[in-house]
Amino acid sequence: MGKRLWLWAPLALFAFFAGLAGYMLTQDKDEFVESEMIGQPLPDFALPAAFDGLPGASKADFAGSPKLLNIWASWCLPCIAEAPQLEALKAQGVEIIGIAIRDRPADVANFLGRYGNPYSRIGSDRISEVQLAIGSSGVPETFVIDAKGVIRYQHIGDIRESDVPKLLAELEKAQ
Repeated sequence: MGKRLWLWAPLALFAFFAGLAGYMLTQDKDEFVESEMIGQPLPDFALPAAFDGLPGASKADFAGSPKLLNIWASWCLPCIAEAPQLEALKAQGVEIIGIAIRDRPADVANFLGRYGNPYSRIGSDRISEVQLAIGSSGVPETFVIDAKGVIRYQHIGDIRESDVPKLLAELEKAQ
């Protein structure tokens, strides 16, 4: 009798793991990691220029008025998709400071030449140190920073046309 029971044990284990896998596949998952830095001041940073066309970026650049901080990269396909919306925000008077992640100067310049340049400054974060310090987990991500340098809002993923009013409203709230 004991030997027969052991013959069924592999089948029972397989059924258990198959059931567990099936259950996990039916559960909702959160694909976005929200920053724990919302409501906190930007960490101190001073990044060199991402290319020769614009100055670098630092925490001091966020004083005075609300601004957008856009985390992006030339190798990021969703960053191409959001380029027209960033241009639209710039056309409405929004100052956008960029941080290019793990990028080369020539690639940054080429990207901006092809898709437009909505940025007043772009810092080069070659090892993603600042990106991680502000709680960004990917590219693109955009943060609303208030006039005192406090992170007020995080937009995860590329900015779509339908997201522009929300970002403008968050900038207004950050006054």
